[in-house]
Amino acid sequence: MAGGATLELRERTPSVRRRVPLRQMSAEPHECATAVRRRIVDQVPLFAGLDRPALAEIDSRMRATSWAEGQDLYTEGDPADHVYILASGRAKTLRVTPDGEEHVVDLLAPGDLFGGTGLLGSRERTETVRAMTTVCALRVGTEDLRRILLRHPEVGLRALEATGRRLELARAGLAAQALATVPQRVAAVLLQVARKFGRRTADGGILLEVPLSRADIASMTGSTPESVSRAMSRWRAEGLIESGRRWTELRDPERLEEIALG
Repeated sequence: MAGGATLELRERTPSVRRRVPLRQMSAEPHECATAVRRRIVDQVPLFAGLDRPALAEIDSRMRATSWAEGQDLYTEGDPADHVYILASGRAKTLRVTPDGEEHVVDLLAPGDLFGGTGLLGSRERTETVRAMTTVCALRVGTEDLRRILLRHPEVGLRALEATGRRLELARAGLAAQALATVPQRVAAVLLQVARKFGRRTADGGILLEVPLSRADIASMTGSTPESVSRAMSRWRAEGLIESGRRWTELRDPERLEEIALG
C-alpha cells in the first residue's frame, strides 16, 4: 500500500505540533448548508469539467443529510437505492464477518463518492458506512444518478475509472498483507491515511486529525490491536510518531516509508 510514490497530501498548510488532543469534533447532527453542498459538487472529480448549467442540474437532484458521530449512514443489507458524496467530516466503511467481527475496509473524506453498488445491479448494501465525526453527505437516488450519467457520459467514464482504482488498491492491500510483517502493514496504513487526510506541520511531520482506533488499524492490517499497539508504542519511543486520543502525527514519514517497504 505504501508503494514507492512520493507522499501526496490533500492539505499542506503548516501547523504547530500539538502535544494534547486536537479540537473535539461535534457529536451533534448539523445542517449541511447550501453553499457547502454546491462547493462540494463543484470540487468532486467525478463532475470536473461540467459547465454551470450541468452542475446546477446535478445539485438540484442532491439532498443534504447529516449524522452524529458513531451513527451508521447505512448498514449492510439496506436497499441500495441512493449514492452518496461526503461533504464534510470523516466516515469509515465496514464489513462484518460471519462471526460478527467488524473490519474497516476504507476511510472516506470530503469529496468521496460511495454507496454506488446499486449502479452495478446490487439491490442491497454490501457494506456499512459509519460516521467517525459529525458527517454531512449529499445523497442522490440511483435512478437520478443514472440519468446524470446518460446525459454526461464523461461522468460515467470517471466513475468506472474510480471504481477500478479502488478495486486495484484493495487487491494490492491484500497482497501486501499476505507478505508483510505487522510493522510493515501498520506503517503502510498510516501512510495511506496520511495521503488522504494528512496535513504538513511546520517541522516536516504529517498531522492526521482522524479518530482512528488501534482496533480500526488492526482490522485494516489483518492483525490484532495488541500488535498494533506494540508497533506504535515502539515508534513513539523512537520519536517516529506522536499520538493522542483523536489524532496521530507522523514525525518521521520517511522512516515509516522505509519500514513499510521492508
